[in-house]
Amino acid sequence: MTDRILVINPNSTEAVTRGIDAAMAPLRFSGGPEIECVTLKEGPPGVETQAHVESVVQPLARMVEARDNDTGCFVIACFSDPGMQLCREVTRKPVLGIAECGILTALTLGERFGVIAIKSASVKRHLRYVGAMGLNDRLAGDMAIDLGVVELADEGRTFGRMVDVGKRLRDERGADVLVMGCAGMARYRDRLEAEIGLPVVEPSQAAVSMAIGRLRLGWSAKRAA
Repeated sequence: MTDRILVINPNSTEAVTRGIDAAMAPLRFSGGPEIECVTLKEGPPGVETQAHVESVVQPLARMVEARDNDTGCFVIACFSDPGMQLCREVTRKPVLGIAECGILTALTLGERFGVIAIKSASVKRHLRYVGAMGLNDRLAGDMAIDLGVVELADEGRTFGRMVDVGKRLRDERGADVLVMGCAGMARYRDRLEAEIGLPVVEPSQAAVSMAIGRLRLGWSAKRAA
């Protein structure tokens, strides 16, 4: 059993993968599992529509199968958690989605969570997911900054819009914890938390934190049926 955690960015934008990798710094420690961040080359530049979500499901499953022998836990680093259920069928190793893990982490940090989405079209997918998790009563709101994944590299514009949306979720919707609704936002967590004054969950960090726990506690493989 390997202690490697493989974090898969389902879009093909390398800058997003680099941002995720940088966000892993607090979770890398002596004696801890290796955290490897990779890019799904077959993916679109950003997973922004339902068609994008569906298009990466099979490539993700193939990557999980190909890396099954040298990986102890997989993390799908997209807030739509694409292919999570299929990937869980092709391996006995844990497969964690950052949306599920990010939301679950937020529940431990506040009573009502707000989600900062990238585009308005993403909000409907997020609301379906939160509803499927049975958490509508804990959701304060889901608001978009209306920037695509590639546009998130524009730090001034992105951070300004994230601050604006974060304050609206706090002041207008009563959110007491925020969740970043895209792995491409990872680089902004610390600054956003300081600016807004609320806990901010970066979902890739949340998922990898859970993955470390799974490995350290021996919950690193499904039981045989």
